[in-house]
Amino acid sequence: MHPPLLQNRTLLLLLTIVTLAFGTILWPLNGAIFWGVVLAILFSPLHRRLQRRMPRRRNLAAFVTLCICLVIVILPMALIGLSLVQEASVAYERVRSGQLNYGAYLQQMLAALPAWVLELLDRFHLTSMAELQARLTAFGAQASQFLATKALDLGQNTLQFVVSFGVMLYLLFFLLRDGRALAARIREAIPLDAEHKDQLAQKFTTVIRATVKGNIVVAASQGALGGLIFWLLDIQGPVMWGVLMAFLSLLPAVGASLIWGPVAIYFLATGATGQAAILTAYGIGVIGLVDNLLRPLLVGKDTKMPDYVVLISTLGGMALFGLTGFVIGPVIAALFMATWGLFAPAGDSHSSQK
Repeated sequence: MHPPLLQNRTLLLLLTIVTLAFGTILWPLNGAIFWGVVLAILFSPLHRRLQRRMPRRRNLAAFVTLCICLVIVILPMALIGLSLVQEASVAYERVRSGQLNYGAYLQQMLAALPAWVLELLDRFHLTSMAELQARLTAFGAQASQFLATKALDLGQNTLQFVVSFGVMLYLLFFLLRDGRALAARIREAIPLDAEHKDQLAQKFTTVIRATVKGNIVVAASQGALGGLIFWLLDIQGPVMWGVLMAFLSLLPAVGASLIWGPVAIYFLATGATGQAAILTAYGIGVIGLVDNLLRPLLVGKDTKMPDYVVLISTLGGMALFGLTGFVIGPVIAALFMATWGLFAPAGDSHSSQK
């Protein structure tokens, strides 16, 4: 007989090896798996309601939930994506042909600025028209080319996208149907106290639901409102700018203003004071109000994390993981705080102070 210590170490080594091997196999589909898990967590309350109405038809309840997810989430995103691709391609062609010249816009703006502003800009070497025009035109071309290239890459990698999309839907169906049993098995296998496991599991699901629902609601609201005002002001490419505002709104406090702010400055500098006033008032009073009201209510309140932690974890997550980082970052931060909270509960510090 082998010693128990050797058996335990061998078992742990074997468990580590097979887990790493399985993770390596799944890594090429990490995005599909991640969003399948996220959507399953988001739509599990709806699935439970449907299953209570049809307790003996588990497959049908999961299929109906999957169809609702397609209609509510995936279909609108696909339609917006198609519109974004079209507008980005048109903008890129206009930049290439010279019809859209960001340097000319900058020249108009500098010509309308007061002398003291030009002197201030000159101190920072920001009034060299040739250099600024070249940089701004190059930036606009690169931005439009980036969007057009991503759209082209998506078309060329259609097979990979279809496979990933199919895997996500396939996984989502079975997670909806068997997710509770699978979660119970995973929870049972984790070598922690039942109370600690419940706290971590609750924190995990709560943060995912809060970050996804809260950020998506804020992003969709700000993107739609921003695209609407750009359309009303007859600004080229309202859908593209609206999508960019929605994407940047994932950054708390400053997100959407990075788009409408420079446009308002351009209007003001070129003498379109009415449009500048309307866009500024709308950006601060409507688009900004959505961020200030909805984000703390939908994200900060449920996650019970300080705003600065949400901001830093969101930025760091997106820098490391890309778009999915706006979920992964706050989840890791919340689990970090919850895990350390198991060792140093908040109540202990207060009791020790007393």
